[in-house]
Amino acid sequence: MSDRFQRITPFLWFDTQAEEAARYYVSIFPNSRVIGTTRYSREVSAAAGRPEGSVMTVAFELDGQPITALNGGPEFTFTPALSLVVRCRDQAEIDHFWEKLSAGGDPDAQACGWLKDKYGLSWQIVPENIDVLAQNPGSVAALMHMKKLDIAAMEAAAT
Repeated sequence: MSDRFQRITPFLWFDTQAEEAARYYVSIFPNSRVIGTTRYSREVSAAAGRPEGSVMTVAFELDGQPITALNGGPEFTFTPALSLVVRCRDQAEIDHFWEKLSAGGDPDAQACGWLKDKYGLSWQIVPENIDVLAQNPGSVAALMHMKKLDIAAMEAAAT
């Protein structure tokens, strides 16, 4: 295995927005790029019920993390039971990712740093030391009352 081998990667099912979503996500995160796009062939489109020549999958990286997006149809939609976690160095990063990912979505859908983007995908925007903060009852109590997380408030509540 090479150093770049990533054994487990997210595979996201969209109705028809895989390419649009991949380009949107790539525009938000540094060190990100669209790697390639496959299209439905005549044979596969007939079996899948998708238009021939339309985008089937988009391979992309978000800050170096490989992800694949599929235009699979309306049968499945995202649920908050699965989310992508974005660890942030400081409040400025939390503010940036919260603003960009919640645009057109639902930042009030969940609490505790969770938001739903305009494609229905759930994200958790958290400080990089969330594991340490989550061990402190005061920080956790503060977190439970927040939508977008406030690092200073969580650290101040740590007792």
